[in-house]
Amino acid sequence: MEVKKIMISMKTPKTKKRLLSVSPLSFKAKNRFANIMDSLHSCVIEQEVDDKFFLVSINKKYCFWIQKTGNEHWKIEK
Repeated sequence: MEVKKIMISMKTPKTKKRLLSVSPLSFKAKNRFANIMDSLHSCVIEQEVDDKFFLVSINKKYCFWIQKTGNEHWKIEK
């Protein structure tokens, strides 16, 4: 008699990721955009508070806080 193993997996419900597109403004941001973010504009919004977002680059190599308005390093693209 053959014994079958049954794996029970708990699936977590997937939520749609919110994306935000950014463009670098400062020299420092342009450097990180080219060298760390692979020049990819899209970022995943991991957290949102009153006046800022916490973003993770789409390649998952760079994380940063960005103000919703008046940011000197990044421009939020609509």
